Amino acid sequence: MERFDLIVIGSGPGGYVAAIKAARLGLKTAIIEKDKIGGTCLNRGCIPTKTLMHGTNFLAEAENIKKAGITFTGINIDFFRLTERKNEVVEKIRSGIENLFKANGIKVFSGRAAIISHNTVRVELRDGTACGETADLVAKNILIATGSVPAVPKIEGANLENVVTSDDLLESGGRQYRKLLIIGGGVIGVEMATIYNGLGCEVEIIEAMDRILPGMDREISQSIGMGLKKKGIVIHTGAKVTRITEGGAYGLACEYIEKDSVKTAEAEGVLISVGRRAYTEGLFGEDVNIETESGYIKVNSNFETSIPGIYAIGDVIRGKQLAHAASAQGVAVVEKICGLEPSVDLDVIPSCVYTVPEVAAVGLSESEAAEMGYRVKTGKYPMLGNSKTMLSMGERGFIKLVCDADTGRILGAQLLCDRATDMVGELALAISRKLTYKELASIIRPHPTYEEAITEAAEDVDNMAIHVIPRKTL
Repeated sequence: MERFDLIVIGSGPGGYVAAIKAARLGLKTAIIEKDKIGGTCLNRGCIPTKTLMHGTNFLAEAENIKKAGITFTGINIDFFRLTERKNEVVEKIRSGIENLFKANGIKVFSGRAAIISHNTVRVELRDGTACGETADLVAKNILIATGSVPAVPKIEGANLENVVTSDDLLESGGRQYRKLLIIGGGVIGVEMATIYNGLGCEVEIIEAMDRILPGMDREISQSIGMGLKKKGIVIHTGAKVTRITEGGAYGLACEYIEKDSVKTAEAEGVLISVGRRAYTEGLFGEDVNIETESGYIKVNSNFETSIPGIYAIGDVIRGKQLAHAASAQGVAVVEKICGLEPSVDLDVIPSCVYTVPEVAAVGLSESEAAEMGYRVKTGKYPMLGNSKTMLSMGERGFIKLVCDADTGRILGAQLLCDRATDMVGELALAISRKLTYKELASIIRPHPTYEEAITEAAEDVDNMAIHVIPRKTL
């Protein structure tokens, strides 16, 4: 029976970061993974989708290249090579994490974990030399970072062939459909729509809410919706899928209700993308009664469960299901265990959507700030006035700042533009450090860059942006 200071269950972004942080702080650390190192984000989520999207974006760039005066003939999509490249990137990152485990002295156990007491984890080993054997590990602290799996609603026909989840598409070699129907217009659905549209596939989205990306700023949702429609993607909102059947010109028929009318959409493949649920199957032994709520593990402000010494982070608890949020939570737990002051601001978490153009948001939207009682002022800069956007032949978009009119403090930011996901970190820092829009505007940003738009948006709060037509005032 091996003893550790910390046992981490799950090697996704939350788990592996926590394990490395713990080892760096001198804790004897073990990590248990039932599948592949890296978890959902690396193997079936963030990295595969962004790699595929990077590849398909070259097709759009090709059109811009022609506009720039460079001509060529013949562009073909090699779907096999595209997915092969995705696998290469995933494998390279996975190998890097494994090397970090070795370098930091972290012991890795491959197998399925079950917590059998407040300090003991039983691992059903699946190593080639020890398959079927079990090992009991004892630790002062246990961290649950088992992540999530796709939620599949109770829809008739959801188990049919070619009705898939994002995990199915991204972990496998994938498949190139003639037409793909996506149930759910959230982040995953919109990103997959962008990828498959880029591959030349017909794409149709059915979303139950009144708009796609319902969790984002309404203006961004509307702008992304218009952009997707312009690319030929069909979008139904306020629509509910009732059943999926075999048949039709493509092989599958999806029945849905829209505006009290029963309609049918046909497709070769149906992607179910209606969110994810916490993964806890087989995690707790008979004598371990950890409190849960609606399938999620309940934790306190220190991410400690109802059993002292057992913690949980990431998708397995309520909150934003984001890789970087899980990583930050992992760091926070380890620092708490080591008696250190927290080094991460967990209240400011950016969200990103990797469409074209990109979407990023942090802090409060305009409506959220108003609902919380703030007197709101906003500044907005349209990206078509930005020199870098123009010379790069970028898409329409904007940067918007949401501010407290009484103090000038920045409360939130929404970005719809090229490199939005790279720029949002600066705005997260501004919100975390409680900067005002005037302080944000005081920084000299290089020209020509996308970042110049941040200065313009900050100056626009007072209607003083240089490259914006001034608003009429009474």
